[in-house]
Amino acid sequence: MFRKRFSTKKIASVGLSLAAALVTIATGILSGCSGGGEKRPIVLADGSWDSIQVHSRIAAFIIKNGYGYDTEFTFGDTIPLFNGLSRGDIDVTMEVWVENQQNAYDEFTANGSVIDLGSNYSDNWQGWLVPTYMINGDVARGIQATAPDLKSVFDLPKYWQLFKDPETPGKGRFVNGPTGWEATTINAEKLKVYGLLAYYTDFIAGSDTALSSSLASAYEQGKPWFGYYWEPTWVLGKYDMTRLEEPAYDPAIWNSTHACAYPANKVNICVNDGFYNRFPKLVDFLSKYTTTTQMLNEILAYMRDNHASTEQAAEYFLKNYKSIWTPWVPADVAAKVNAALG
Repeated sequence: MFRKRFSTKKIASVGLSLAAALVTIATGILSGCSGGGEKRPIVLADGSWDSIQVHSRIAAFIIKNGYGYDTEFTFGDTIPLFNGLSRGDIDVTMEVWVENQQNAYDEFTANGSVIDLGSNYSDNWQGWLVPTYMINGDVARGIQATAPDLKSVFDLPKYWQLFKDPETPGKGRFVNGPTGWEATTINAEKLKVYGLLAYYTDFIAGSDTALSSSLASAYEQGKPWFGYYWEPTWVLGKYDMTRLEEPAYDPAIWNSTHACAYPANKVNICVNDGFYNRFPKLVDFLSKYTTTTQMLNEILAYMRDNHASTEQAAEYFLKNYKSIWTPWVPADVAAKVNAALG
């Protein structure tokens, strides 16, 4: 049998090459764990409302163009997305409305699977509204006040006929959020405990778009509308709506029947614990990320008026609010983001 002989030098050379290859593989694995060589895209939660989608795309543009990581989005409803964040299927959620998902938030932050990086914006509001022209009229549009005494949820039985449900003429229509939103469930409970189900149907909007279109269509035509909405949104940036009074927020009442005003929500940025440990530079960026309701109302109104996509709205923000976002990142990252915008 023929046997090829190898010199000691060749054997040493092969051994060194193999060792080098193993070191390279190990280095890649370790750098991936620390964020330096991670190949999997950064996954951001994509809820069914506009503001979270714009925030996700602002963050993704900076992460991709400033820090060099690919990004992708996972669409879903509030609680499934938060569960995905806890499991590690999702890395970042740019809008966690804490009080709307308090139980899950408490559980996952307590066990350490979710890390709260702080407030995105805190000057938000949610509740029940009607067009202001129903109360005060609108001389410029020739609209008479049809519900001048409508101030609180307890005045609603008196005015149900103004909001007649075309599918159930014997009742008014309350326009609720889509199925899957925690707020939609809360609103249903409120209708019950306020004694309003005898007067109003609980109409579930098919989507965020259907909800906003319902309000916008009624407003543009000067018609009555009664339902749930929140800000920041393009809707409340564009239309003059009046919030209906409820009993003041009381934690005890809220946690039992929800028969009081919505609490001022914390809208925070949260990340998975694995992401938190692997990507310290991105965590630093996201910890500094902060906006305001008014700013978002303007951006969302721009999006609506210009038929802009969420990606275009994100770029609009990055181009027009540089004094806001550049302090979130180091100068070299800001330069790369600006170059990508250019």
